[in-house]
Amino acid sequence: MMKRPDCLLMISCFLLVTLLVGTLSAQQPPPSKVPDDVEILRNVEFGLGGNQKLVMHILRPKHRPAEPLPVLVYIHGSAWMKDNKDLAISRLIATAQQGYFGATIQVRTSGEAVFPAQIEDSKCAIRFLRAKAKEYNIDPDRIGVWGESSGGHLAALVGLTADVKELEGSGGWPEFSSRVAAVCSMCPAIDFLSPDWPERHNNPGGPSFRLLGGDPRKDKSELAKKASPLTYITKESPPFYIVHGDKDTTVPYSQGVLLLEALKKAGVEASLYTVPGGNHGSVHQQDKIVVTEFFDKRLKDKRKDKE
Repeated sequence: MMKRPDCLLMISCFLLVTLLVGTLSAQQPPPSKVPDDVEILRNVEFGLGGNQKLVMHILRPKHRPAEPLPVLVYIHGSAWMKDNKDLAISRLIATAQQGYFGATIQVRTSGEAVFPAQIEDSKCAIRFLRAKAKEYNIDPDRIGVWGESSGGHLAALVGLTADVKELEGSGGWPEFSSRVAAVCSMCPAIDFLSPDWPERHNNPGGPSFRLLGGDPRKDKSELAKKASPLTYITKESPPFYIVHGDKDTTVPYSQGVLLLEALKKAGVEASLYTVPGGNHGSVHQQDKIVVTEFFDKRLKDKRKDKE
């Protein structure tokens, strides 16, 4: 029979994980229908994660110009524990109305596979879109990736690991590159070994413990380094836009600062937009700024420069 203290500990861990998942993925529910000026393609299969099929939702302007569209790939937050691609539909409706081809993607959860499965799936989605560029009339040179919380972590990794073959996985489209032209990382988890990373996340049942299959500070320290975006920064990394609330109680604001400082040290174009008084769930309110102040300049203006 389980002792009472052990039982209470298990219940406490369960409640903590439930709270973290809710906090890390807090967002308005997806709309029941998209507006008439936006087309949605649901559950488009893009590759394999292990033995399971992976899918994405695609949103694009219904009345599209003749020239290829810029692309925004979105990875929703979930503490790496849930498939939350549906929650990003409302965000990509707005970007489709602004002339973007958008994709919100499925990645394997930490309950289905430990890291690096999640980055392998994310990179597979980029390769798929590049492989289908002519079919979808999208510009393979103007692909941006965007995510928040655990999605911000994966977005940063996608942007920094274009030349890291060991993280490509075997999901499909190996002849195509997973390189992207711009990255927005919102309230991102950056380093599970840094002193500011909450210990509760590394404890059994915590999100980083589940992602790595063990304690990052003990038996999974090497895998934790492999999962950190800091490991892969080079001077050739794409431009970054980081968004973080300075009162974030889930992923400390200092994690965003850590990423900014490492990028700048390497000579990478990077900026940090601080949400004053913002907690973890407040960053999505900055979506308009993200698109108009960052992606428009790196993706839409890039087309003008090519012309």
